[in-house]
Amino acid sequence: MGAFKNVQEAAKYFEDDRFATENGIELVELTEEYAVAKMELTARHRNAMNNVMGGAIFTLGDLAISALGCHLHLPVVGLNGSIDFLSTAKGDVLYAKATCRKNGRTTIVMQCDITDDTGRLVAIMNGTAFKVHQS
Repeated sequence: MGAFKNVQEAAKYFEDDRFATENGIELVELTEEYAVAKMELTARHRNAMNNVMGGAIFTLGDLAISALGCHLHLPVVGLNGSIDFLSTAKGDVLYAKATCRKNGRTTIVMQCDITDDTGRLVAIMNGTAFKVHQS
């Protein structure tokens, strides 16, 4: 059983992730196996070449990874995050789907595929989180 009863409870928990929420990132699905976040693209997400900023893509993936990590063990803190940008986004919405690769005793390793609404794989992100044990 996960830490959150449903995706709405998880979204409420992440309301104060202001950089993500103020840039239009929403948590839309959450299960024991995966988390999905989405970001509708606007001019504020674009760089000088009119492509989606790498930081916006990273933040989207980071929220999906964080949501899944916290659902599996609350709380967690990020230890590492890396991203490979594969292609430019062509659609109007980006989706990040995070899955757990290893849920260990002290860490969780997750992978996240970031796609646009045309089905194009835009980036692959990896994240490792530390399970904080509260006393």
